[in-house]
Amino acid sequence: MLMPMTMPDSHLAPWPYPCWIAHRGAGTLAPENTLAAFRLGADHGFAMFECDVKLSADGEPFLLHDAELDRTTNGQGASALLSWDALSRLDAGSWHGRAHAGEPLLRLEALARWLQGLGLMVNLEIKPNPGDDVRTGRVVAERVAALWARSEVKPLLSSFSVTALEAAAEAQPGLPRALLLERWQPEGIDEANRLGCCALVVHQAFLNARRIEAIHAAGMKSLAYTVNDAERAGTLWLSGLDGMVTDRVDLFEPQARLGACPGLNLVPDVLIA
Repeated sequence: MLMPMTMPDSHLAPWPYPCWIAHRGAGTLAPENTLAAFRLGADHGFAMFECDVKLSADGEPFLLHDAELDRTTNGQGASALLSWDALSRLDAGSWHGRAHAGEPLLRLEALARWLQGLGLMVNLEIKPNPGDDVRTGRVVAERVAALWARSEVKPLLSSFSVTALEAAAEAQPGLPRALLLERWQPEGIDEANRLGCCALVVHQAFLNARRIEAIHAAGMKSLAYTVNDAERAGTLWLSGLDGMVTDRVDLFEPQARLGACPGLNLVPDVLIA
């Protein structure tokens, strides 16, 4: 029998995160999920970032989207088979271009130090390797609680994996959580509430004003991923969206401070076709 999860203490009171969130650090302008990407996103004025966290074979949380190493590193095969020591020696930048050659994979601990040093925020997507949902949810939540112990604003933990979110909630019930949906599912609102989530994060193509209103009526914030078109962004803001994940750190002018998102701000001199 599914039991309700404990609601995090930070449930909407108040919502501490800015409107704009840079996808994987700086979208596609730098090698994703590396410190180079986060630095570039910060240079463009973003105060919050989204990234993917999984575990090495020896249980170290680090950033990588895919289960396999081939696309974004010079390694091959499943990352789950390698220790952090082996993973830390890989080149995670050359695939993006010579300027980033030698850029290493990023350990969660190193990201935490960098973010807190600059007063920046993060949405950590718990991205378990196949079959590792429970361990990943638990370890990431425990590590986040320790690394951000002195921070007033904690990372927002999100996942497509209900199992990982359940494990995170059991390990650290006070951390804010969000359920990710690839497409709209009416039962997703009930599932997110059962998990004690403070937000529902939905693929932008499946959101409209009515669905955003339904999320709000359930007591949660509504976020969308990944919005790269100015017209679509404007429509979603006018529909009441609370947060937007984007690759286009070069297009949108983020509001680095808290508060409402009145309308759409574009980087000056950018022409929209």
